[in-house]
Parts: sequence; C-alpha cells; structure tokens
Amino acid sequence: MTGPVTIRTLTASDAHLFDAHPDPLGAREGHRRTRFRPDWQRVALRDGEVVARGAWWGGPDDAEPVNINWFDVAEGEEEAGATLLRSAPWRVELEINLPGDWREKPDLRSAAEARFAAARAAGYELLVERFLYRWTPERGLPERPGRLRFDAEPDDTVFFEALRRIHSVTLDAHALRAVAEGGLDQAAQEELDFFHWCPSPREWWQVARTPEGDLAGIHIPAHNPSGPTIGFIGVVPEQRGHGYAYDLLAECTHFLVAQGAQYVSGATDRGNFPMAAHFAKAGFPVVRERINFHPAGRAA
Repeated sequence: MTGPVTIRTLTASDAHLFDAHPDPLGAREGHRRTRFRPDWQRVALRDGEVVARGAWWGGPDDAEPVNINWFDVAEGEEEAGATLLRSAPWRVELEINLPGDWREKPDLRSAAEARFAAARAAGYELLVERFLYRWTPERGLPERPGRLRFDAEPDDTVFFEALRRIHSVTLDAHALRAVAEGGLDQAAQEELDFFHWCPSPREWWQVARTPEGDLAGIHIPAHNPSGPTIGFIGVVPEQRGHGYAYDLLAECTHFLVAQGAQYVSGATDRGNFPMAAHFAKAGFPVVRERINFHPAGRAA
C-alpha cells in the first residue's frame, strides 16, 4: 500500500475496470447470466490499480439496487473494501458467493475471510450461510410421491395466511429477521412482494392439500432474472413430520421442467438440515455457498 484510495462509480466507458481484478473465488462463473448496470458498479483504486470492487444489483425495472451480489478485495486491502461499501449511497444486503470447498482450501479461505473482514469493518453483520443447488436433466427428475393434491390458487390472501402460518415456526434466517422487525405480517408480505417482483407468471403459484382437503403447504416455482428456481417451499406447522417438503420440492421441479427449464436452481440455509436432506434426495447437488451479511442495526 502506498497512495490513497480513490472510489469510482463506473460508467459505460470505463466499465472494463471492473474486470481488472483477480477472481480467485470464481464469482464470474456464478454471474455469467447476471446483467449489471455500470452505474451500480464501483471500484476502489490505489495508485491506479483496482484493489476492491462491488456490484450492486436489481431487476431491470428497479430504481435502486436490492443487494450487493459481487464483492472482492485484494490481499491486505480490507480497509479499501470497507471504504467502498461505506461510501456507497445504498445500504442493502451483501451476498458473498463462494465455491463449495472454500473452507478446505487455504487460499480460498483467506480470500473469503478478507471479504468478511471488509464487510464487518463497513458495518455489516453476518446474517446466514446458505447452500446453493442446481438440478440438471442428467440427474433425473425426482419421483413424485403422489401423496398431495396440487392446485393453482389466484387469491393472494390464501398465500399470505399460509406464509404467516409457515413462518410462525421457521428455521429460515431471512424470515426470522422479518418477524423480529415487523412480525408475521411483515415476513409474509416480504415473500409475496418478492415473488410478485419475479418475472415468472403469478399463475404458477400452487397450494398443496392432503387427500382429506387440508392445506399441507405451498410451493412457488419461479424465474428470477437469472433463470428458473425453486422460489419457495413451505409446509404449515400442523402438517410437519411427514416429509411433505420433499413432495413440494419434487412437484416444483417437475413444474419448472414442464415450462421448459433446462436447469433449476435452489437454496437453503446451512442450518436447515431437513430441507438440505430433501434437496439431496431430489437430485440437487450443492454447487456453491452464499454468505449473507446485512447492514448493522437490522434485526438478526
């Protein structure tokens, strides 16, 4: 380190600077389908060299970014990375995507921990660690158990009430944060708002019922801007213990493939062992991990 750090917000003419930095954690591969706006990309320069970079991201119609999903710092440049984050006009959740074996490889672990240190120095706190999954056709479609009946449901209030029940007992860190901030109504509304934001049709959302007609849960097949994904799987508390989350996951996968999906992504918190087991059973291998940080002061 010699000269001072300069923070630059990029434009179309200098967007190439974002690529002028090593990529030891393979972020570029993970974002090959992501479209970034140059004016939401920022770099930290020292003596003309890029020593940290961040890409804020949102949907094509969003006026402001919804998260930071690419953040890198050079070795020994944690403070430059923190300055990049602190000086940004947006305080949104930070996602750090990592190879699945980052804990076992010293060079990858060191690179990851440098990013964590920079985030904490900028006032971000760890929220959750997540597994990222990707199903592809060679894995074979998961078997449908045939125990539940699935139907489209046009009434948002049905999903709102189901989400309130599902999040009343949950392992999901994002839902727990929303409940801590604003109760079950906020947690349910955040889910609905997100899936209305996704470009996939509202008609895809489905409820699942037992043969007796009782609500078992819901599943939401979705397309986010990066492609087809298992949007939401949830079983109401009184129906848990039967493994119905697997039934929902299998149905959601079949549904997306029937819509033409050539792959299906998914994610769950590392601590959600039952859901991780269902993903494994359904043929979804872990392809990466994600560490989510949120701005300090938000309920964890």
